[in-house]
Amino acid sequence: MRRWLHLLLFALPRFGFGQADPALAAGLVRQYAAHYRVPSELIAALIDVESGWNPRAVSDKGAMGLMQLMPATARRFGAFSPFNVEQNIAAGTRYVTTLMWEFHGDLRLVSAAYYAGDREIGREKLECHKPEVVAYVQAVRMHYMLRKFPAMRPSRRSAP
Repeated sequence: MRRWLHLLLFALPRFGFGQADPALAAGLVRQYAAHYRVPSELIAALIDVESGWNPRAVSDKGAMGLMQLMPATARRFGAFSPFNVEQNIAAGTRYVTTLMWEFHGDLRLVSAAYYAGDREIGREKLECHKPEVVAYVQAVRMHYMLRKFPAMRPSRRSAP
């Protein structure tokens, strides 16, 4: 009995109870992005903006985990324990994949739909001028570009 308790305590972080191992989370992003053929930089950028890589994050509207999945979206894409790091990344990546199909790979529309919902963005396309949606898309784009092209990162040294 005591042995099982020790095994359970060591297994809890792996299953999303506590802080996520950053290397594990980054590895899962690469794994699921490759599996679903979406840019890993996009998935990582969404996590940057959505939760700042906090696996226990909860939004005011009830979105949960690293990828800030709403409960219905989490269930729809297979995250029955949305704070479980692997389930959250897998479900969020599956959701992004469906958005990529729906919006023909247009990353602006995909990120807008991830934030505002695919129905609203599907109706408005690039005519969505809501400030919060525009700011979100710009933030995701900035994080995506910094991940995709690391040479673009500003130097920490001051210019002469």
